[in-house]
Amino acid sequence: MGSEYLDPNVVKLANFRVCKVSSYTTELLEIQADNPTVHVLFVPGNPGNVLWLLTGSEVSMYFQNWEQGQLFSLQQQINHKVDFLSQELQETKVPIVLVGNSFMKVGHSIGAYITMEMLKRKGDQVIYFIGLYPFIMVNPQSKKQANIAKVSRSSILSCLMSLMVASIGLLPKWLSQYIVVQYIGNSSWSTSAVETARGHLLKYHLFRNMLYMAMTEFKEFSQAPDWEFMKKNQRKMTFLFGDDDHWGPLQVYEEVAKQVPDMALMIEREGLSHSFCCTEAGSIWVARHVASLIKIQTSSSASAADDGKLSQIA
Repeated sequence: MGSEYLDPNVVKLANFRVCKVSSYTTELLEIQADNPTVHVLFVPGNPGNVLWLLTGSEVSMYFQNWEQGQLFSLQQQINHKVDFLSQELQETKVPIVLVGNSFMKVGHSIGAYITMEMLKRKGDQVIYFIGLYPFIMVNPQSKKQANIAKVSRSSILSCLMSLMVASIGLLPKWLSQYIVVQYIGNSSWSTSAVETARGHLLKYHLFRNMLYMAMTEFKEFSQAPDWEFMKKNQRKMTFLFGDDDHWGPLQVYEEVAKQVPDMALMIEREGLSHSFCCTEAGSIWVARHVASLIKIQTSSSASAADDGKLSQIA
């Protein structure tokens, strides 16, 4: 994010730390406020590299081979995030806001689905959930999804694809950067996003994990979303859809609006993409959108609490 958008009087550097959650080594980036009134937890999508998304929690299988070649399913990722809430945030004295982040075109914004499951299991701790460019159901019109599903279902194709991607990482830096921009990202990606992709995405085990998790995602989404849960918790949930996003297309937006008509939904029409977090303009726009949602939600929650106190006194 460019320094011209930041107030030097309030900006704080993120602290990186590694901890054990459910016996798995987990990478965290944290920013501590002096007097916090709310705890905001970002959960990246697939593959969930914290250096890419700046903050969040994720089994660190994608950054370093901490777990010695183990593959992780969608349900294992969900269980891990729920355990993180229990272990790291059980004693927090402030309400928790979950933000399900997206990743990039070759990955999935499955973080929105993961955080929705966290809300389902830990609703007593969480006051609000924000899903960004959500991947919560299969898009039958997307050829990209169909191709990824086909590759992910075959262990042979997954291994071959992972080997091919890893071989790109062995090329000279200038050439691998060019391939990342041309075939994975685009010219609007920031230098840091391209370098992170080149340095961390082009790894055999990481890409193999991405495809394995994708396979379990498509299996999970063979069933319809839990509309009843969404209806019961619609005031604690919101989604941001993209105007041109094959992972969370407008037909999914329309289906959510139909099934849960009172849920707060928004469509981004600023010309961003599913990989918004890889561009400076996208990161700034979405960050401001999320900040405004949190401000509105926390203000309304505080007002509701005050009303409750007045009612008890009366």
